[in-house]
Amino acid sequence: MGRGFRFVAAAAARALADKKAEDVTLLHVSRISPLTDYMLLATATSKPHLDALEQELDKAAKDYHLTPLRRSRPRSEIWRVVDYGGVIVHLMTAESRSLYALEKIYPDARRVNWRREAAPRAR
Repeated sequence: MGRGFRFVAAAAARALADKKAEDVTLLHVSRISPLTDYMLLATATSKPHLDALEQELDKAAKDYHLTPLRRSRPRSEIWRVVDYGGVIVHLMTAESRSLYALEKIYPDARRVNWRREAAPRAR
């Protein structure tokens, strides 16, 4: 999918923000990570909000005919990971996001302004 993952990641970021996720951050990590091209991080305010964000992410991905390659199991109440190959999504509570500080693992990652990113229409 190549560059297409950028558009899908931006669409997922918008979907999470629309569902009231906090501190939605999209990082371009392809030059520094062998695992993925993009890492999307979003903060949930509670366990029910975490569930709602994961459901919204699933709906957004489905619009682009994407299914997860892997999903964290068992379902944690503080951190969910969904791997789509070219984009890995981390949905976390504020406490877990602060504790694990994933952004600090990739200090050279370029932040993508997902609000400005034009996405192709879902089919």
